[in-house]
Amino acid sequence: MYSKTVLAKKLLAAATGLLLTTFSGIISADDPFKIGFVYVGPVGDHGWTYRHDIGRQAIEAEFGDKVETTFVESVPEGADAERVIRKLASSGHGLIFTTSFGYMNPTVKVAKAFPDVKFEHATGYKRSDNVSTYSGRFYEGRAVLGTIAGMMTKTNTIGYIASFPIPEVVRGINAFTIAMRKVNPDATVKVVWVNSWYDPGKEADAAKALIDQGVDIVTQHTDSPAPLQVAQERGVMGFGQASDMSAFAPDAQLTSIVDNWDAYYVERTRSAMDGSWTSEDTWAGIENGMVDFPEYGAMVPDDVKAAADVIKEGIVDGSLHPFQGPIMDQNGKVVAEEGVTIDDGTLLGMDFYVEGVQGTLPK
Repeated sequence: MYSKTVLAKKLLAAATGLLLTTFSGIISADDPFKIGFVYVGPVGDHGWTYRHDIGRQAIEAEFGDKVETTFVESVPEGADAERVIRKLASSGHGLIFTTSFGYMNPTVKVAKAFPDVKFEHATGYKRSDNVSTYSGRFYEGRAVLGTIAGMMTKTNTIGYIASFPIPEVVRGINAFTIAMRKVNPDATVKVVWVNSWYDPGKEADAAKALIDQGVDIVTQHTDSPAPLQVAQERGVMGFGQASDMSAFAPDAQLTSIVDNWDAYYVERTRSAMDGSWTSEDTWAGIENGMVDFPEYGAMVPDDVKAAADVIKEGIVDGSLHPFQGPIMDQNGKVVAEEGVTIDDGTLLGMDFYVEGVQGTLPK
């Protein structure tokens, strides 16, 4: 589709078995600006990685033959990630996006060795002169989903399939639960940790286990549509993750959080190309369009749609914050008095469950 992309070539030694997927064609006299992406899952996960790749394609669409993009998919968080990032940096890529939390230390390490290359790390917190960080305020979207769940559950038990117990994921569980209990104080959340970002089998098994325990709505912070597909098979409802997953479960998806990286990727590429790029931290949400939503499912009543829209509008105009007190933790300790909003620093390091979440948070 794009003339400046390469279809597939080996990036790593046979020992790693990782593939470098790129798009290419005829290179013009003026070499294109090379941009690399490192993905934790396959581009076909229909969730997190899929949406990052849509952002990569937005760069191609915006700049055409002025750029050449490269992506490496299904890269484990660890030594393999460092090798991949280093290979990209040493092969002429001027801008590299590393798109998973576990790539943070490898990104910073490689960046020190390549000071002329610009790096962008998603969801991390370590920066340097040539390393920026960026993420979405996904917890804002979780507050919208929690509102819908609290109003629509009949069993008052919601299932939450979680990946890893890092602050980003814990923050989402808590935002969801707080919003849910504002509209339904009797509702609780059961969490199953699968210790993977993308494992359709584990995700499906977790959904089945939760439904067997009486949950009638399933949500997730994992990347495949498997939980939603199980929800549809079992006659319950759920939410998509990172992208609109309604095609996989049209009778089950109430709505979804959509991660929209397109504008950010285009702008950061532009600044890297014109010399205005600087290291910075970006944490954007619903107001900026980085957190978005598809249409509500047909099964969502009008009053629930209206209530969810009020949450969206309040977040955008600043009249509502998902972490505005009163908020108590799981043990009944007040963590935010009435009218007090938990600050970004606490949110970024969140390591506790709020009232209404069942089970123990893994350490």
